[in-house]
Amino acid sequence: MFGRLGWMEILVIVLLLVILFGHAKIPGMMRNLANGLKVFKKEMKTDDKKATVKESKETKGAKKPVRRKVQKKK
Repeated sequence: MFGRLGWMEILVIVLLLVILFGHAKIPGMMRNLANGLKVFKKEMKTDDKKATVKESKETKGAKKPVRRKVQKKK
């Protein structure tokens, strides 16, 4: 349905955006979008670092599992 957008469809979308929002607001909207993406990427990196630090702390202090022999009933 939305597989391919040709240059005419993209032109129509851009024109509609300019008509709806005006030429003055579009740069501000793009700036806000870029800032949001930067914050999102930064948070994803810090979450990955927190997860690896948490995993290393858990495995560092973890005890080895105790294996017990199962006695067979006769």
